[in-house]
Amino acid sequence: MRTAESGSHPPILPPTDADWNALIQNIRRAESVVCVAHVSPDGDALGSAMGAALAMRAAGIEAVVSFDEDPFVLPGSLRWLPGQELLRSVDELVVDRYAMVSFDASDLARLGRLASVGDKAEFFGAVDHHRSYTGFGQVSIVDVTAPATAVLALELVDRLGVDLSRDIASCIYAGLTTDTGSFRFAGTTAQTHRVAARLHDAGIAHDEIAREVFDTAPFTAVQLLGDAIRSAQLIPKSESGPGIVWTTVTKSQRDFLGLSLDAAEPIIDTIRTTSEAEVAVVIKEGDDGVWRVSTRSKGLVDVGLMCSKLGGGGHRFAAGFSSARSPRDIIDEISRALELATDSSRS
Repeated sequence: MRTAESGSHPPILPPTDADWNALIQNIRRAESVVCVAHVSPDGDALGSAMGAALAMRAAGIEAVVSFDEDPFVLPGSLRWLPGQELLRSVDELVVDRYAMVSFDASDLARLGRLASVGDKAEFFGAVDHHRSYTGFGQVSIVDVTAPATAVLALELVDRLGVDLSRDIASCIYAGLTTDTGSFRFAGTTAQTHRVAARLHDAGIAHDEIAREVFDTAPFTAVQLLGDAIRSAQLIPKSESGPGIVWTTVTKSQRDFLGLSLDAAEPIIDTIRTTSEAEVAVVIKEGDDGVWRVSTRSKGLVDVGLMCSKLGGGGHRFAAGFSSARSPRDIIDEISRALELATDSSRS
């Protein structure tokens, strides 16, 4: 991973042609490639991994897609993704001489059991856009200015020299629209829209993708949203920190409604609209009793930096971490971290 020389936390420099060439060469020389999304995969992680694997297949390279999740099922909003015949669970992976490339994971912990699979690979590369990326790849394609890892996955498609099919473009678009919040987040630029236009030209059905990703949920998920809204709390803005809106989703709530953890993912998009809060937090209890914490910022606070200090990662506008502590302790920890960030910004 290349970094600039200045500062205690030097910025990551964009990938060079030499970086890209090294990635492509290692992919082409492998007998097979495992394209990996992070745990609890979102549209950017899965869309990028799936689009890249489909492109590799088109280039004559054996490729599969995996992520560490039990049960091994796609999130409901992504069950329409093309290329699902390439999916392999961790236990199903049968590889000999292989390369592994992770997508949208800022550190090894985000890969779960697949981190050890990467350690055994002949080549371990990483494609990401998070400032919290830790440099674990032998070759790191990281551009923190990219609004989504999907933009880098698209460049990988181009550098493999394959045509941008409708299926590949649909996967890439899933990542792009997810991480830009349907092009509403501040990281969206004119170039982002040019990328989207190119994907449109490849024949994607953007309205159908948007409906699946953002606007389709069972009634029980709507009930869960109502429960989360009713229990939401506001920590008002003060001299020591920004306003925070937060809520929890327990395993018992999900079990009562018959819902998996991914059904709680859209909740943060509703509570983040709270005008009095700069930061939104949803604390979700997993089936293992560990709390998954999702955070969003409207731009004044870098939640990626905050979450990296709490054992997680992400980017400025969206990040997360996991914790075995209680929700009250977690929100106190977040409040203290934001107070420290506010103090340091004044100094």
